[in-house]
Amino acid sequence: MIAAHQAGISVFVTGGIGGVHRDGENSLDISADLTELGRTPITVVSAGVKSILDIGRTLEFLETQGVCVATYGATNNFPAFFSPQSGFISPFQVRNPEEAAELIASALSLGLQSGVLLAVPIPEKHAAVGQQIEEAIQAAVGEASTKGIRGRDVTPFILQKVNDLTRGKSLQANIALICNNAKVGSQVACALEKQLDDRKLKSKIHHRHRHGNHPSDSESAVVVVGGINIDFIAKGKTEKLFFGQTNSGRVCQSFGGVGRNIADSLSRLGQTPLFISATGDDSHSEAVFNYCKHMNTSGVSRLEGQNTATYCVVIAESGEMILGLGDMDIHEQITEQCVSQFDKQLSSATLVCLDGNIPVSTIDYVCSFASSHKINVWYEPTDSEKACKPFLSDSWKSLSYASPNLAELCTMTKTLGIPTPEVLPSSLDDILSLAVTLSRPLLEHLHCLVVTLGSNGLLLCGEHNAGSVNLQPRLQKKRRRLCALHYPALSVTAEEIINVSGAGDSLAGAIMVGILQQRDTDSCVRMGLLAARLSLLSPHPIALALNSDSVDPDKVHAQNWPKPSFMWID
Repeated sequence: MIAAHQAGISVFVTGGIGGVHRDGENSLDISADLTELGRTPITVVSAGVKSILDIGRTLEFLETQGVCVATYGATNNFPAFFSPQSGFISPFQVRNPEEAAELIASALSLGLQSGVLLAVPIPEKHAAVGQQIEEAIQAAVGEASTKGIRGRDVTPFILQKVNDLTRGKSLQANIALICNNAKVGSQVACALEKQLDDRKLKSKIHHRHRHGNHPSDSESAVVVVGGINIDFIAKGKTEKLFFGQTNSGRVCQSFGGVGRNIADSLSRLGQTPLFISATGDDSHSEAVFNYCKHMNTSGVSRLEGQNTATYCVVIAESGEMILGLGDMDIHEQITEQCVSQFDKQLSSATLVCLDGNIPVSTIDYVCSFASSHKINVWYEPTDSEKACKPFLSDSWKSLSYASPNLAELCTMTKTLGIPTPEVLPSSLDDILSLAVTLSRPLLEHLHCLVVTLGSNGLLLCGEHNAGSVNLQPRLQKKRRRLCALHYPALSVTAEEIINVSGAGDSLAGAIMVGILQQRDTDSCVRMGLLAARLSLLSPHPIALALNSDSVDPDKVHAQNWPKPSFMWID
């Protein structure tokens, strides 16, 4: 199931699944099949559950795990492997491949992470032999009980006894049964593919008629894959907020999502990035598309039956975040299949940006694709929990850039097994020292790290070049001398800050534009700092005032630019 899901296969065929063993309420002998069905969105076609198990409790456990169980065929009797009837009824019934495909497609459209169990009765011509086998099973179960056989010894004893009692007929029935399951499973898989294609086509037509966005076949220098959501920002009017009561404050709505923010920033700064994401087919998505008319959203899927992601953040008067709540389930629908539709655009891109909201499998797919096509990938971790995603495999070695904060950087290195402190330092010197230390092993493969430090500015770590860090993509991997530059943040008072939700995304987007324009490192970073300050002063994550002139260091004399602090990494 896990391998099939990772490979993008929606229907998996087996003989019979495991279940709750007899006396399982005492022994807790429960097959991992059941828990996996509860957390893997895949359809398993089987002949039900062997009667050597406790079928009633197995069905109850599947319900507890949120698994949709349906019998395939003329009745809703739940089969018991060798017998078409177990004495129990399935919650659902589908009569043909088309009904099964509709059920599965509906389950997938909900974005749930649980699977579907499709129970197929043994073919009628084998039912008589199946009845003999069931009688042998009951005799074997009784003998096992009489002899006091328990635990792990029960199943092998019963199977051997049944084989002896039926003189090998159980094996013949088993082969016939698995062939039938494979036939039904393949028919359902074909019907499901057609069902999903029809839904996808309807979604595309619906989307184009209502929005008329940029064509999806246009080439873009940048492709952004990530989340899109509605932000509700609640800012308190007092520094201290009290839980359990109503606090005085101001609430505003804006349009966010890390991927959307970065694509928005790039668009306002003269780029035309292709943005790949997903929304629901609801009023929120209508508002999102209207707001994002200046962006190329032809890669955004609008999915029926889904909710557009929403995020609510509570911030103190100072602008610091107190609490965040997110309904982000739809981000799991930004799958590798969704992205692979745009392989042509990906292959011609100069830079691909991923945010941490998308599934691990999608990140792995893009990193593998980028590695084979020699494309630079920028990873924006989103938060400290999601920062680990590329580092769960070797995918991180295909990244060129990453823009974590210090907590996210710690998650990255901890995932790789690198010693990482549990408590972050407070003094600037100690923060910089830790950031440099943790960056060193990542730079064995990454070209550059942009470590954001909030009010302390940012730390740029990478290849030394003429007293600075080389931000321009390297043509080949080779041994480099590494260094770091610390840039202080532009001064902003607490009273001026309206929100902090898009500052990091604005910074990343502007630095990317500087890189694409082949500017020197100082200019790239200053563009990022100016964009971040505009975001802090705006009610929107990406300031409406953001444009090429507003972040041009030669035109905006925000302050006497201090010379960055230089340090060697090795």
